[in-house]
Amino acid sequence: MADTEFNARGVRIERFLRSVTRAGQVSIKDGRLQLLTSYGREIDSAPVQSVRASKPWFVDGDQAMATVNGTRYRLTLGQPDAAKPAGSGTVSRFLDAVRSARGHAHKG
Repeated sequence: MADTEFNARGVRIERFLRSVTRAGQVSIKDGRLQLLTSYGREIDSAPVQSVRASKPWFVDGDQAMATVNGTRYRLTLGQPDAAKPAGSGTVSRFLDAVRSARGHAHKG
């Protein structure tokens, strides 16, 4: 499987309430999740089977939480400059890509 299952650019990535990058990239390819800086440098990566991803109930629709190698990251996937809010759709696609890469069927 050489195609990228998910790719989002311009992602704000935070760790422990500290910004790691404001324009990073989240990619799921070949069963591996990668968090990259805007320059393409790897922040963290792990096989998707070991990644926990969820949408926090207490925040807006453009954010997701991901635990990679025991480190929790907050991912802001929406682009604030965009004419229409694409965040929640991007978050849903991210969570679906994690589920499908792990081999789980999408539930309701």
